[in-house]
Amino acid sequence: MSLSVSGVSVRFGAFPALVDVELEVAEHEVVAVLGPSGSGKSTLLRVIAGLQEPSAGRVVLDGVDVTRVPPHRRGVGLMFQDHALFTHKDVAGNIRFGNTRADVASLLSLVGLPDVGPRAVVTLSGGEQQRVALARALAPSPKLLMLDEPLGQLDRELRERLVVELRRLFVRLGTTVLAVTHDQREAFALADRVVVMAGGRIAQVGTPREVWEQPASEFVARFLGFTNVAPAVVRDGVADTPWGTVAVAAADGSHPVLVRPAGVLLSTEADDVTGVVEVATFAGERVDVLVKIGDAPSLEAHCPAATAPAVGETVSVRLDPAQTVVLPRNSSE
Repeated sequence: MSLSVSGVSVRFGAFPALVDVELEVAEHEVVAVLGPSGSGKSTLLRVIAGLQEPSAGRVVLDGVDVTRVPPHRRGVGLMFQDHALFTHKDVAGNIRFGNTRADVASLLSLVGLPDVGPRAVVTLSGGEQQRVALARALAPSPKLLMLDEPLGQLDRELRERLVVELRRLFVRLGTTVLAVTHDQREAFALADRVVVMAGGRIAQVGTPREVWEQPASEFVARFLGFTNVAPAVVRDGVADTPWGTVAVAAADGSHPVLVRPAGVLLSTEADDVTGVVEVATFAGERVDVLVKIGDAPSLEAHCPAATAPAVGETVSVRLDPAQTVVLPRNSSE
């Protein structure tokens, strides 16, 4: 099932929850809507599901305008974060609701609960209830499956395993999926494309690799977890940043610049730019280091564990052009 969202806006009184949103999702595509709390991602999902009427715009499924069609006639599967399970039914009864032929055993095995079919819902933990809700959403094999924070209450190990299994399942079933999440790792692992939202607007759309390698704005870069973002002045192909200079392919003028932590090269050799290690955090094969260079914001660097500097050590700093991204001007939102 294909999806087209055209010019959709939603206002709650004076508050603009969605502003002129445009989105196309192809049949069989898996798209993750990513953003912080209050960005409008769940409101967008509710509009597509028919649970929230837009103030303006259209929702089209498989070429049919369903903007005023009630939810039960849209032919989509839904799973929201609050579970909405029936407490008077056991687990198997919840999964079979609306689809009596559902393969309960297979679905429960998929979500990591192989033996809970006969149990009462109220005896399950919050994370277990969320997994049952996910199994119920998958039971009818919907052509468009919409998930709101589907893995939000699961522990990290189970979440990472389940997202891979979900991806495999969606490919096998040919299901079109729209999943809302605030977790970039989950979005990147699950989706063909990622939609980043901010302030009720779409800030960027692209493949996980495109969004990661070329954030469309300072907001997107910071939301993805990059802290080395600062204003720079470019002249003759060289950016003058608070942490030193680096060669870039950009026009002369002022630009926001992102330097990835892997592109911050530290050494004990004498150089023009030096700083002091403030923090060193062990992260397995690497050590995450914060370096203070004069009055500039602290600079994050990822160093091999075997050669990482110690806290208090003075280090020379160079910036790798291959790990430096010039962001669009006036891109704070």
